[in-house]
Amino acid sequence: MAPRVPSGRTPVPVGAGTRITTVWYPAADPAQSRGVTTTTSSAPAAPPRAALSPLGLFTLLLGAALPMIDFFVVNVALPTIEHDLHAPPATLEMVVAGYAVAYAVLLVLGGRLGDTFGRRRLFLWGVAGFGLTSLACGLAPGAWWLVAARVAQGAASALLLPQVLATIHATTSGERRSRAVALYGSVGGVSIVLGQVLGGVLVAADLAGTGWRAVFLVNVPVAVAGLGCALRSVPDSRAERPARADLAGTALLAAALCALLLPLTEGRAAGWPLWSVLLLGAAPLCALAFHRVERRAERTAGSPLLPPSLLASAGVRRGLLLGLPVFTGFAGWMFVTAVTLQQGLGYGALRAGLALVPMGVAQFAASMLAPRAVGRFGGRAVALAAVAHIAGLATMAATALLGPWPHLSPLALAPGLALCGIGQGLQLPLYFRFLLAAIPDRLAGTGSGLAATLQQSCLAVGVATLGSLFLSLVPGAGMRRALAVVLAVQAAGLLGLMVLGLRLPDKDHV
Repeated sequence: MAPRVPSGRTPVPVGAGTRITTVWYPAADPAQSRGVTTTTSSAPAAPPRAALSPLGLFTLLLGAALPMIDFFVVNVALPTIEHDLHAPPATLEMVVAGYAVAYAVLLVLGGRLGDTFGRRRLFLWGVAGFGLTSLACGLAPGAWWLVAARVAQGAASALLLPQVLATIHATTSGERRSRAVALYGSVGGVSIVLGQVLGGVLVAADLAGTGWRAVFLVNVPVAVAGLGCALRSVPDSRAERPARADLAGTALLAAALCALLLPLTEGRAAGWPLWSVLLLGAAPLCALAFHRVERRAERTAGSPLLPPSLLASAGVRRGLLLGLPVFTGFAGWMFVTAVTLQQGLGYGALRAGLALVPMGVAQFAASMLAPRAVGRFGGRAVALAAVAHIAGLATMAATALLGPWPHLSPLALAPGLALCGIGQGLQLPLYFRFLLAAIPDRLAGTGSGLAATLQQSCLAVGVATLGSLFLSLVPGAGMRRALAVVLAVQAAGLLGLMVLGLRLPDKDHV
């Protein structure tokens, strides 16, 4: 029976679990007596979202820096590893590729596990696993032991990294989220430069006779410190409705990424054997099968690993499109620059790393300005970043072609590197900002894994394409002309980024 409502009163909507309380207040004139009706819900209130403290943000960024630094620090140590472990070139390639492929393949799964079991828990597991696998790398008695430990290290990184962006997404909002994402973007760029410098310093120092092993062993105390800070400061978050495991989707995504990334990372060094061509041909077939399985799972109310509706969002597609020229070009640029500095200009590992410091400093400063750039220019900040980056590439090409090759000093390279750093420092936070803004909170872990998967996949594609172009041009054109051609190709990709940036929402609609 519906509650009786006095004449002239508005009925209060009643839902399940709601109690009606009406208190009548008498007035001097009985005709003017009034009632106040309140509703009290018996359903439990949603728990308040935990806020991310400055220490918690620092801990997350420290965790994000570990796998990023490790991705590049090993490059400097490869010659010493080859000598000490008597490793052939193909095995050295697997030291790098095993980490990269395991990392990229498991990123989306790592994000899903964080959504389901708690992002804080997966972050702790990832940091602990990264520390243990780093110890295994540092103590490796042989080359294939090192390869296996690197694969495990990549898997631990895939558990760790998606939780960083997902936790930021779930525990911050507004300007605090913008600053946190900008810091995350700066950590990505600075970690790459720091990896090169740190690797050169540790290998050259040969601490206690550890040689190349120090580049892995140094991770262990950092991981222990990160665990201690995370236990105190990182809040927990997870999806409201934990999803079931998607075994078929996980297997097909892993197959598609392996079929793409293994040939791209190993095929060139092996002379593009038949297996690499067959795998590349299988990659789109695996991707198509993955899409169909995920679409059927979403249509039947299942739990797809990567919901097709997420990719159907125009904002998500636009965000992913922003990342293609950024990460592909950056990976190729880092490879080409490393070869040019050490083989073309005769720099040692330490001097080559130190030469990149102007880029790292400029990149960090620019990333801190990214939120202001969005506030002032909106999506056109992407176009501004592309213009700065193109100017840096043009300066680098002019320095190589017109300068006293091969006697260019780090000071002569500094202006072009600084401009490239400014462009990259703006691009990385803007990529994560626009992509994450289009991802709902309930899919924060999945979306973060998707963002990082695109990043890692483009790194492999960039080295395979731009790196192969550079190496194929060197015998005939010489290194500095080959460098200029590759920089021009990268600039062409950034022109596409500039056009896309001009089509993004303006500052009033971001």
